[in-house]
Amino acid sequence: MIEPTYVIEEQKEFLYPGHLACQGCGATIAMRYVLKALGKKTVVVIPACCWSIIAGLFPSTCLDVPLIHTAFETAAAAATGVRAALDIQGEKGVNVLAWAGDGGTFDIGFQALSGAAERNDDIIYCCYDNEAYMNTGIQRSSATPIGSWTTTTPKGGLEDRPKKDIVRIMAAHGVPYTATANVAFPDDLFRKAKKAASIKGMKFIHILSPCPTGWRIPSSESIEVARLATLTHIFPLYEVENGSRLTINYIPPKKVPVTKYLESQGRFYLISDEEKVQIQRNVNANWKRLMKEAEKKC
Repeated sequence: MIEPTYVIEEQKEFLYPGHLACQGCGATIAMRYVLKALGKKTVVVIPACCWSIIAGLFPSTCLDVPLIHTAFETAAAAATGVRAALDIQGEKGVNVLAWAGDGGTFDIGFQALSGAAERNDDIIYCCYDNEAYMNTGIQRSSATPIGSWTTTTPKGGLEDRPKKDIVRIMAAHGVPYTATANVAFPDDLFRKAKKAASIKGMKFIHILSPCPTGWRIPSSESIEVARLATLTHIFPLYEVENGSRLTINYIPPKKVPVTKYLESQGRFYLISDEEKVQIQRNVNANWKRLMKEAEKKC
């Protein structure tokens, strides 16, 4: 179970009012909690994504930490360069945070990300996953779940490939720490960011971040819908250390059927009842696999 170990609201704020995010944006909530965990001595590297807009117009920014904007595919490579420069200067105790969306992580930026993981570069890479290219018009990415409407899958994407399992892919690199997180579970996200900062080497955190515009939900329901993703086992919370030791961080006290999650969002309106049954089977199989791989069962 997730224990509320940290009093998050008492931590210093590094995300100020005046950002340009949409109402209910999960990516903004995620950044707020992660920076609270990492603190002032953090350099943020952001490629082309929603957050390259959210941060504000040059020369202003809503972040009270150094911020570097970089090209779409280069978040991990640029973060690696920042780390090398800090090491050469003898700067100690500075977190280098690469912050990218699913498009810049699962797809366009994956080569640089894999390279950083293979080298075990001492950076923290956070992917805020809103499950499509939301900044450029809600196009499908390899993080888009089966059945989700996007502007490039107007029939719901029911014939598309399953969502890429990015955490298993990163864990397969043997990096010290990979984890999932969800903005609806702030204590867990805060703890994992703190833990990542305490570990030397490559750290990867996959954060579910709802997008009201792309998910077709009211902005006031972002957190409720994100919570359903974990309660239904669609987006489990777990961490993998050194590529093999898997720990499930939260087991819902009562399993919620996936239909409750799917029916909460307009982007899944084309899914049939038969397809919902198949999605439930897929989710059950994945949860069973995670439980089997876990260090211990609760």
